[in-house]
Amino acid sequence: MGGLDRIRHWARVVKRDAVALYLATRDPRTPWYAKLLAGVVVAYALSPIDLIPDFIPVLGYLDDFLLVPLGLWLAVRLIPAEVMRDCRSRGAELAERPVSRTAAVVVVAIWLGALAVVGRLVYRSIHAG
Repeated sequence: MGGLDRIRHWARVVKRDAVALYLATRDPRTPWYAKLLAGVVVAYALSPIDLIPDFIPVLGYLDDFLLVPLGLWLAVRLIPAEVMRDCRSRGAELAERPVSRTAAVVVVAIWLGALAVVGRLVYRSIHAG
């Protein structure tokens, strides 16, 4: 397997595991602390907004190649093996489906709302004195 093929395979595995983690957050067999971490990791992994913007050379891809896989790895370790097996199986099927534009709009709206709240808090703190 060539370098590009390995990267493509790795990307498919990451996408499948992100979908599997989402499914695990909805599974009653998953402990609450694993659901919490998995939810944060999935929201970040599937979000169109990055902690470090991709246009920043080298560092821009740090979250995509380091933070997301590390978060996935940790969350997967907290979820019972049987649950992950079931969720990976269902996740592989779902990962092949087309992307939902409605879901993307909802995620962007949530991020924009959070940004607006933070902006308002910063504005108030600056102008409070």
